[in-house]
Amino acid sequence: MKWISRITVLLLLSLLLWLNFPEGRPLKLSIGKWKIDTVLNPPKIDTTLNEKPYVREFITRLGLDLQGGSHFVFDTDIKNVKPADLKDALDATRNIVERRVNLFGVSEPVVQTLKSGSQYRISVDLPGIKDPQSAIDLIGKTAQLNFKEEGEIDPSIPKNIATLSAIFKLTKPTGLTGREIKKAQVVFNQTDGLPNVQLQFTAEGAKMFAAITKRNIQKQVAIYLDNQVLTAPVVQAEITDGTAIITGGYTVETAKELAISINSGALPVPIKLVEQRTIGATLGAQEVNQSIFAGIVGLSMVAFFMIVFYGRMGLVASCGLLLYGLITHALYRIVPVVLTLPGIAGFILSIGMAVDANILIFERIKDELRHGKPREVAIRIGFARAMHAIKDANVTTLLVAFILFNPLNWEFLPQFGLVRGFALTLALGVVVNLFTGIFVTRRILGFFYRTV
Repeated sequence: MKWISRITVLLLLSLLLWLNFPEGRPLKLSIGKWKIDTVLNPPKIDTTLNEKPYVREFITRLGLDLQGGSHFVFDTDIKNVKPADLKDALDATRNIVERRVNLFGVSEPVVQTLKSGSQYRISVDLPGIKDPQSAIDLIGKTAQLNFKEEGEIDPSIPKNIATLSAIFKLTKPTGLTGREIKKAQVVFNQTDGLPNVQLQFTAEGAKMFAAITKRNIQKQVAIYLDNQVLTAPVVQAEITDGTAIITGGYTVETAKELAISINSGALPVPIKLVEQRTIGATLGAQEVNQSIFAGIVGLSMVAFFMIVFYGRMGLVASCGLLLYGLITHALYRIVPVVLTLPGIAGFILSIGMAVDANILIFERIKDELRHGKPREVAIRIGFARAMHAIKDANVTTLLVAFILFNPLNWEFLPQFGLVRGFALTLALGVVVNLFTGIFVTRRILGFFYRTV
């Protein structure tokens, strides 16, 4: 069965090299309607339901400090928003701006709400954006919320897609929009305590919603925001009191997210562009090239030291580090990870930990060889004794990375940011380090010394 394992290793190495293939080369993989591409092709904005091939780009994404981008500041018009609804309205507006920004496929956008005196503004940083005017046109629109019921299927939608879901039948406008909604909020069921979303309509909206629910009992009615379906609940009965409850097994977080999304159309806050500028990379091209050169020199010196000091085992360590770098870079493209300066620092730190792991292993092996153990036995015992220290050190580092990433605060800081970028690259590097240290280095040593 050795040939099976060899073929498997060869296929994995081929996949790894493909994932690390330089950008801009015509290397693509298409499977039916699924298309995987390593070439940088920014996705076009398309809010229709037409069938499009799925495109997955495996590219190295750079943050604002490495490639620059565009900075926008939008002024908010809150004169028609009640003070009690101000926070929800601003949160909803920020979320809808972020939702629209994501349509550009931009890596690591930063969307923030700013306050200056009594004025609220929304700032947007888009790394590497090539068409600022399209971003302004899309972001600056007021959110459009509307209700749709079952109608004729759009003839432009292929039949094989239209049959996949009833959502494609929910295309007929009902005339009910966000203007007829007072507010959406999270409420809890008095019976089972589960969170639901409550909609409160205006007097006119209550009449319209009563007519809609009357003709759609046991049918779905979809709520659309900017041509995207938020939810499509089934109407259980005619609702005449102007208050609707949306159920669906929500958690508190998902119910709150739905309520905020509905409020972005129910409590529209018009925004107007007041500032636009192009941001240059914090690090210029010369500094980036010098950093890359310094990194190559440093890694070469480490490899040279390992080979001179540990001989063939040092060569094994260098091969392991090369494979470690390829795996880590491939993960950065798959996740994807946006590389910023702190993120690169986390990657370099993880490389140092990988070298440290190899030194621990080799020193343990040398100790066993000095005690007269055969090389095969010394390698096995050396790995076993070094693994405890390696695991303890890496688990501790993973805990630190988890604390820096702070997932409990994700609701308030949805972007990765500089600290989270550092934590993510460090954590990925540690995980890959454990894999290469435990499995890869040992297998390469087995190849060199004909042992396992």
